[in-house]
Amino acid sequence: MQPQTPPLSQKARIETGFLLRLLQSGVSLSLPQSRPMPSIGARCHELRIQDERKNWRLFYRIDTDAIIVILWTEKKTNKTPNEVIDLCRKRLKLYDAEA
Repeated sequence: MQPQTPPLSQKARIETGFLLRLLQSGVSLSLPQSRPMPSIGARCHELRIQDERKNWRLFYRIDTDAIIVILWTEKKTNKTPNEVIDLCRKRLKLYDAEA
């Protein structure tokens, strides 16, 4: 199954691209755009994207040569669900095994 792009508005898509370019150029983001997610792993963070009717979370890891996008998800609760954290850890483990 092919991953799908979240149904973001054009404004949210532009903001996401802008923030990812900042990260790629070495800029360190903080709240309200991003926050560390040590529960997922070292150098892992949550990018916060506000859209017209939804809030999105993009989980990523900062590696020396890349920004690894781990997962997109719609924010539905105040606390990141354990299932999301576990899925992120699993994906990173698979990624690191192949790298």
